[in-house]
Amino acid sequence: MTTERTYDVVVWGATGFTGRLVMEYMHETYGVEGDVRWALGARNANKLAAVKKEVLGDDADKVPDIIADSNDEESLQALVTSTRSICTTVGPYAKYGTSLVEACANHGTHYCDLTGEVQWMHQMIERFHTTAESNGARIVFTCGFDSIPSDMGVFYVQSQMQARHGTYAPRVKYRVKRSDGGVSGGTVDSLMNMMEEARHDPKILDVIADPYALNPPNMPRGEDGPDQTSAEYDQDFGEWTAPFVMAGINTRVVRRSHSLMGYPWGEHFRYDEAMLMGDGPRGFAKASMVAGGTGLIMKASEFTPTRNLLGKMAPSPGEGPSRETIERGFFEIELFAAHPEDPEKNLVAVVTGDKDPGYGATSKMLAESAVCLAKDDLDSPTGLLTPSVAMGDKLIHRLSEHAGMTFSLKDL
Repeated sequence: MTTERTYDVVVWGATGFTGRLVMEYMHETYGVEGDVRWALGARNANKLAAVKKEVLGDDADKVPDIIADSNDEESLQALVTSTRSICTTVGPYAKYGTSLVEACANHGTHYCDLTGEVQWMHQMIERFHTTAESNGARIVFTCGFDSIPSDMGVFYVQSQMQARHGTYAPRVKYRVKRSDGGVSGGTVDSLMNMMEEARHDPKILDVIADPYALNPPNMPRGEDGPDQTSAEYDQDFGEWTAPFVMAGINTRVVRRSHSLMGYPWGEHFRYDEAMLMGDGPRGFAKASMVAGGTGLIMKASEFTPTRNLLGKMAPSPGEGPSRETIERGFFEIELFAAHPEDPEKNLVAVVTGDKDPGYGATSKMLAESAVCLAKDDLDSPTGLLTPSVAMGDKLIHRLSEHAGMTFSLKDL
């Protein structure tokens, strides 16, 4: 249903901080008269015109506008039927995203976003997976730093394990080795909104805590338990580890991928995420400090007074780090894949990205996901999917070719 559309990609939320970065990337990478036909969407025509002029300069008038409102069904329908795929930066998605997902599912329009809101994704899967599947839409959440490095990294290292050794790893560990970047106002706002929802509906906390919250209903569950909350020593890496704040999102996405693929890595597949802190007493001290700080922040977010205080301390939604912070940022991830029988055949994959993970790198991942959904000849299923299930090797190629990411194996 996505053929015969005016555009290949529409960037929705183009006037926001991340939307501007996506606009800038699309302009630099695909130009205004190239093979990718793209447009910009927003609610406010005057604001969009000003932002376009600021970001695109003399090319501002060459990129079409689409003015719509998520509360206006007619304008939303016109938006989604004009394009093969839409990428949206408008969050928190639990507040602003549901009607767009529904419209894309109904009209067979591919969709990608940056959400990390597990409770909302859980609801969307229940409500719209079957509709999107029957209408030929690929709805793909988490196409930023959460959860592209995780989901595509596991897909990559498992593909390498199969290619080299004819089997899959029954366990994969994701470890953040190094990273640098700014704090996202949108991410903080999503966390605050999620905890506020949980105050009115305590069942949301059960969904968030469920390691298999995003798996299809009535499908087998694995043996993974709660995410790491304290300092732990990792024998495979020879370092102390601390909890990784994105693990509660990324691990659920990877487990959904495995389920949607039909459990090729085995029904007992295990996956976890953490941050490497170094070895010895110093590594233990660092891991303990990070674990304690993370725990305090999460606990504080559960209560209204301290949640409001955290919100005031964090950047406002729509704000982001300086250009200097974005440009100097980076990330380096290592994924340990255990061979099922021979430790000599274990693999370690390295996933890297340039620019700030939450903004600079994320905006490129989202843009390439949207272009991949629109332009590449995908033989994947339809429905509410994950990045690896929807786009697989084709997205890895695009991220490596255009978006400053690398996927490689480490010599052991």
